[in-house]
Amino acid sequence: MSVALAAPRLGWLLARVYLPFAAGYFLSYLYRTVNAVVGPVIADDLALSATDLGLLSSTYFIMFSAVQLPLGIALDRFGPRRVQTVLLLIAATGAALFGMGNSMAELVAGRTLIGLGVAAGLMGALKMIALWFEREQWPLVNGLLMAAGGLGSLFATAPTQAALGVMSWHEVFFLLSAMTVLVALTIFLVAPEKPAAAPPGTLREQIAAVREILRDGFFWRITPIFTASQAAFIGIQTLWIGPWLRDVAGQDAAARGNSMMLVTVAMTLGFMTSGMTAGALAKRGISNMAAATWSMVALLLATLCLMVMPLGLLPVNVASSVMAWGVFAFLGTYAIIYFPVLTGAYPLHLSGRVTTSVNFIMFVTVFLTQWGFGRVLDGWPRTSTGGYAPMGYAMAFAIVAGMLTVTLVWVLASRAQPRQG
Repeated sequence: MSVALAAPRLGWLLARVYLPFAAGYFLSYLYRTVNAVVGPVIADDLALSATDLGLLSSTYFIMFSAVQLPLGIALDRFGPRRVQTVLLLIAATGAALFGMGNSMAELVAGRTLIGLGVAAGLMGALKMIALWFEREQWPLVNGLLMAAGGLGSLFATAPTQAALGVMSWHEVFFLLSAMTVLVALTIFLVAPEKPAAAPPGTLREQIAAVREILRDGFFWRITPIFTASQAAFIGIQTLWIGPWLRDVAGQDAAARGNSMMLVTVAMTLGFMTSGMTAGALAKRGISNMAAATWSMVALLLATLCLMVMPLGLLPVNVASSVMAWGVFAFLGTYAIIYFPVLTGAYPLHLSGRVTTSVNFIMFVTVFLTQWGFGRVLDGWPRTSTGGYAPMGYAMAFAIVAGMLTVTLVWVLASRAQPRQG
């Protein structure tokens, strides 16, 4: 089949494959990011410390990570449609429980179920894309999928801040629960099934395939830098951008909502352009591997800017803050270019297990980064206004920059190659 699909075929793919699963990933990112806005409100209501807030938000990531390896087997064995439907109903239950919560334990339980329920938001969609779209189209369609996640993050900023003006944070999560049920039903009723390209094999054989992936040198060439970049990008931006804008840039709640919305626009543009940029560079002889890796070099430079701004070494105002965070968010999205490199290096019937194996390692690191960021901030006394010390932010970003530097050296030095083209 040619890369340029006929219009009826393309419309069918968009309506029944892309849009339902893009809606699921929209919700996944909305849940992932919403605590950047509602987190400070919840912290004030329940008198939570930075460590408590980091633990509450990052509980999503630890559960998300814990299910990735069995999730990959489930996606390859039962298909994304059925797996995603069941998991989204669990997420809806978690959102409702979170909305009813009035204690740390209740909120952690709800957040944990949400993390479990949206665990297939990206991986299920990537599996569907691998099943239904041509290989040459994967970078572009993956980028469009990530743009849907960017829109979810966008709705978690100024729109959520505006919603908090007319409803409580409890009611916000009840609304999210209802939306999640609707998307789950849409996927179940609309998305098509497709037989696996190879027999799924026994459960023991499927687990053995995961072990084989985890022993592969090429897998471990890419996974560290992908993990470090997403720990920086997701772990920090989905929670700590709001406090940073408050404590370093001195912005009030309304200004923070607007700034985060602009940063999320930059992130969404990154998602939208990453696939197109990778395709354009490939035509000029620059591989997806090279494009992704040098984008991560640029991400390191953006991280260093956010590290020195709290120290007064660069100007800090609304424009410079939005620009610094916007560049950080834009570049963080370009790590998605690694996914076609990885999925193309293994047989198609293993694609679910390849991506979820990466996700397992990545989200453990995201959890540790988001929680650890709060631990670092708690290492300094609070400011006179009750915020976190600028030096704490500088130290936390320095640790993240070090993690990026080490993994960049590794991916550039390693010579491990994929076993298949």
